[in-house]
Amino acid sequence: MEQGSAREGVRPAYVPGAFSRAPGDGRMPECRVPEQARGEQAGVERAGVERAGGRPADGERVRGEHTHSEPPAPRVVQRHSVRGQILDALRAALVDGELVPGQVYSAPALGARFGVSATPVREAMQRLAVEGAVEVVPNRGFRVSERGPRELAELAEVRALIEVPVMMGLARTVPAHRWCGLRPLAEATVTAAAVGDRAAYAESDRAFHRAVLMLSGNEQLVAVADELHRRSQWPLVSGPATRRADLLADASEHTALLDALVSQDLAVVQALVREHFAGADR
Repeated sequence: MEQGSAREGVRPAYVPGAFSRAPGDGRMPECRVPEQARGEQAGVERAGVERAGGRPADGERVRGEHTHSEPPAPRVVQRHSVRGQILDALRAALVDGELVPGQVYSAPALGARFGVSATPVREAMQRLAVEGAVEVVPNRGFRVSERGPRELAELAEVRALIEVPVMMGLARTVPAHRWCGLRPLAEATVTAAAVGDRAAYAESDRAFHRAVLMLSGNEQLVAVADELHRRSQWPLVSGPATRRADLLADASEHTALLDALVSQDLAVVQALVREHFAGADR
């Protein structure tokens, strides 16, 4: 499509997908949990079962057991607003460089391309203005913010100050089987990188980092780090588009980090984490 305009349709939400890899073919190795960790995991699964024969403790039920005194849980219907879909599509267009830094876009024009009214576009743009992705231009629309290498380097520095010590702390305390649970998210970054989908990679990249930081149990830290991460993904005012090779290199650091975390190799974890953020400003 023409440069500087949003997509013809709304990009659906990206869903990270896991895929299997055969050993010995140069792809990601199978996640193998150490014997001790498997024992810990089994202990967790047996929690609450006290009697011989696998009977549950008083006041507890076996998972899936239904009692007549309690109604079944209602089904939750997921509904996504038009504004939310437009916001996702605009964010993807920012990452892809389809919304060009320095250019002004009107809500009616973007709405026409999305097939919606100007109202949800204007609301989504207002949200992006709060995030710093665009600036309001009275009586004209919204100008995509212009960023330089210095801002990108500063964002990478702040992210490293927040995430590196947290990741190192988690590397010392989180059992191996918990890290194995993040394998599909790491593989999703490889999948997106392999096809050169920058918007899908940006989403899966943030999803992986969020999942790691959520193991800390600090929701405020996760929210702040995710916002900084999102801002670091917007394109520079003048710079080449991210190459597929760069995306693959970045994705490979996710998988290598998980391998080191599963094997509890703290020296390798530290080196990979610092290298990952050192490369974030390039």
